[in-house]
Amino acid sequence: MSKPIVAFLHESYWYKMESETLYDRTEMLVGSEKLNRLKNSAVIVFGLGGVGGYAVEAFARAGVGRIGIVDFDIVDVTNINRQIIALRSTVGKYKTDVFRDRVADINGEIIVDSYKEKLTGGNIGIFPLSEYDYIVDAVDDVPGKIALIEKAKTIGTPIISSMGTGNKLDPSKFKVCDISRTHTCPLAKKIRRELSERGIEDVKVLFSDEPPGKFESGAGGPASIAFVPAVAGLLIAGEVTRSLLLMD
Repeated sequence: MSKPIVAFLHESYWYKMESETLYDRTEMLVGSEKLNRLKNSAVIVFGLGGVGGYAVEAFARAGVGRIGIVDFDIVDVTNINRQIIALRSTVGKYKTDVFRDRVADINGEIIVDSYKEKLTGGNIGIFPLSEYDYIVDAVDDVPGKIALIEKAKTIGTPIISSMGTGNKLDPSKFKVCDISRTHTCPLAKKIRRELSERGIEDVKVLFSDEPPGKFESGAGGPASIAFVPAVAGLLIAGEVTRSLLLMD
């Protein structure tokens, strides 16, 4: 009788598999000291849609040791075209619940702080923002964005804010820069004006200089496609992760 196929595997293969760890390839790139720095870092992401969801995914796979996730919404069938957690099996579930389980499936040692809340100017105080090394704003509500940026500036925690990603087709048009250098993006214009009225400067944002496209139909809400918000989220995660690696 033939042996099971696993019996033909060389012992050294098994040793290699047992000795490898989740972040070996990351450690090869950044070194053990900086990998440990990521493990001891904390990031909070507001908004788990197309942008914020991919940012959370990247933070977990990069080895960030504590991740806060904030969203009040449930997965909808219309999210499937662009959101990483949106599947037929997750429709109807809270995004925070799905992401908590997903992060645990990537690395069960990551601490996940889950907030099933809608960010508003009135409830900003319930989030322990001073406990995090970096804040990611991926919400689409202008008052919420302003409140979050104001609070981050007050407590001195770095923040990066995502501007509009809807009605776009070219992800190569995204840029990370100061809010004062944005143009073309209608959402960035609103945020820039609101911050200027409050005397707030030096806010890092991600924006696209691609002119918003025209709707092909009269459907409500911004039009979207799979790869644009995904790229935005990964660019934000890259910017934050590189900053964490450089922090003392």
